[in-house]
Amino acid sequence: MIGALYPLARPVLMGMDPERAHALTLRALRLMPLPPARPDEPGLAVEAFGLRFPNPVGVAAGFDKDAEVVDPMLRLGFGFVEVGSLTPRPQAGNPRPRLFRLPADEGVINRFGFNNQGHAAALARLAARPPAGIVGVNVGANKDSEDKAADYAAGIAAFAGVASYFTLNVSSPNTPGLRSLQQREALDDLLARATAARDEASQHHPRRPLLLKIAPDLTLGELDDIVAVALARDLDGMIVSNTTVSRPPTLRSKGVAAEAGGLSGAPLFDLSTRMLAETAARVEKRFPLIGVGGIESAKTARRKLEAGATLVQLYSAMVFRGPGLIGEIKRGLARP
Repeated sequence: MIGALYPLARPVLMGMDPERAHALTLRALRLMPLPPARPDEPGLAVEAFGLRFPNPVGVAAGFDKDAEVVDPMLRLGFGFVEVGSLTPRPQAGNPRPRLFRLPADEGVINRFGFNNQGHAAALARLAARPPAGIVGVNVGANKDSEDKAADYAAGIAAFAGVASYFTLNVSSPNTPGLRSLQQREALDDLLARATAARDEASQHHPRRPLLLKIAPDLTLGELDDIVAVALARDLDGMIVSNTTVSRPPTLRSKGVAAEAGGLSGAPLFDLSTRMLAETAARVEKRFPLIGVGGIESAKTARRKLEAGATLVQLYSAMVFRGPGLIGEIKRGLARP
């Protein structure tokens, strides 16, 4: 039903400030009674990280930062939902405006800066819902934290009872110093502390898979280091990729393209898919990968899978194409 209504709502939403439109979308999802998702084709089921996904199409972190619409998103047909990024303490993020559409390119630029309500608010929502569906928790660090690795460990400890898996987001371009955690020594320390927190939590809860989300702007030498550390620390998987600080010369929305922040959507597809393929070549199937960035059709989802992904995530394309895209992608992937 909501998919059928989107063409009517789209002109209104696209005429609004993007962040206000997103807030209105979340409110509608909270209030609208959605029927359960139709059962997926059995051939779409995927096993990864010790979990069985009913289909390989997930919603990326950033859409539901504070775990407000987990069940509505599962009812729309996603095979899994990733909430966050979540920081220990609430923070307002960067000043507005901080979200910009590039309609001619079907792209989005954001410089949110990990705006979220903090661990406690999201944990209360996740703990109150029945334990249904696969729900990943994407954890980050507060902007003013003096020990960012401790913030990630705190996130794992806080959500160990409700998360299906964890994602360590060290690749957002909108928190000063965060991407430096991708450097070899800093990453090794972070993963050591994160896995220790996960292992300690495993004394009371099932062992949760631990994933790392990386930037598409890495050099191949930096990627070599990241994969080496991830394998040495027995990481369960990686997500490739976050938004890019680069601006392809093909962008048509020239004025908006000059805004600072991370670029996502269709313009990110080629860069993120190349980084995915490079990561897959280095990982050599020793753990699964999730492909993210620019997926806007079954064809682009399939190209991520062909590049080495086991699962895929999307977000920006829904801004332009609506929730009907979920079923369209699944139907396309179900065909031989």
